[in-house]
Amino acid sequence: MRMKIENGHVLDPGHIDGLRDIWILDGRIEAVTEPGTCMEKADEVLDAAGLFVTPGLIDMHVHLREPGQEYKETIESGCRAAVKGGFTAVCCMPNTRPVNDHAGITSWIVQQAEKAGLARVYPVAAITGGLGGQQLNEYADLKAAGAIALSDDGMPVVDGQTMRRAMEYAQAFDLFIISHCEDLSLVAGGVMNEGAVATRLGLGGIPNLSESLMVEREIGLAELTGSRVHIAHVSTRESVRAIRQAKARGVQVTAETAPHYFCLTEEAVGEYDTLAKMNPPLRSEADRKAIIEGLQDGTLDCIATDHAPHAPMEKEVPFDEAPNGIIGLETSLGLSLKLVHDGSISLGDLVRLMSKNPARILGMGNDLVPGAPADLTLMDIRASWTVVPASFASLSRNTPFGGWQLRGQAVGTIVGGRLVYKI
Repeated sequence: MRMKIENGHVLDPGHIDGLRDIWILDGRIEAVTEPGTCMEKADEVLDAAGLFVTPGLIDMHVHLREPGQEYKETIESGCRAAVKGGFTAVCCMPNTRPVNDHAGITSWIVQQAEKAGLARVYPVAAITGGLGGQQLNEYADLKAAGAIALSDDGMPVVDGQTMRRAMEYAQAFDLFIISHCEDLSLVAGGVMNEGAVATRLGLGGIPNLSESLMVEREIGLAELTGSRVHIAHVSTRESVRAIRQAKARGVQVTAETAPHYFCLTEEAVGEYDTLAKMNPPLRSEADRKAIIEGLQDGTLDCIATDHAPHAPMEKEVPFDEAPNGIIGLETSLGLSLKLVHDGSISLGDLVRLMSKNPARILGMGNDLVPGAPADLTLMDIRASWTVVPASFASLSRNTPFGGWQLRGQAVGTIVGGRLVYKI
């Protein structure tokens, strides 16, 4: 089966930036040619006039909730949300029920994703048994079953010696740690950012130091062990500064942030809006600006969603009692394009942040070259649309962006040479 994508502006930073035709044969890129180049007749032709065609977007941080919480999300529904958002691949975190802490669960997740036949799913397995922060899991078995990285996301590994051993053990199997940086002793019952808004609302505050202190520890451990570490969901200016300085010293540290940390501040909590409750919490305007600066100068490598589905009844409770997290797969591209439209970054930079850099960190190639898997995102960066949570492919609706007017969206997603989503 041969597919041709014609008339599109192909943007593969560092390789291609201009009008090209892409030829796909048996799930792989056959050729990237000048417009109008004659080859064998295509069985399917997609007209991409007016669109950008990029390497497939990759989300390094999602929660698919299956197994155990299928009322919030399933692997299939999460993958359907992913391809609608332009993502050809996602990395799913291990805090399922049961926790993905042994090879049997890892293998099952891979099988369910293959059965869904939508986005590629790369499981992130747990660092410690049951996310308990004590007993290291069998990393060799997890790697063989399909784990691409290790994390206790949702919980920090409190003990420094345990994290040191985890980094050393992971390195032996060419795995890396994704660290949830949170000092629980400093959180101390807090439910939103520490500051004037929390004081006004009478809510417990979470200081920036609760994140940045653990970021500094992970950087120190990576420096000590020679291992690489990836810092999840960076939200504070102090964390950005620490990562920037560590990179300048040559430490093998990479980091991600999420759209809500550069689009919103603590003010979004308003009058106890649980849709704006997440962990780490929305921070100050100074932190928001620092996150954007980190994206601009390369301190922050990726934009991930931390897609965290919750059922409505779980969020419709007092703020203190509501679970943390928002969904993001279907809004991430539109929100991130705001940085392009306001001149903060270029479209090429955005493709690096949402595709090329995640692929590099995960150890996979996604250059648009002959022989590469045909995973592509087609986007209309000018299309205006309104965020309507009721129309989401996700099973959950917990987003603070309902009603927002965005400009730019995915209009087609191709995985392994198959058109799995088209607007």
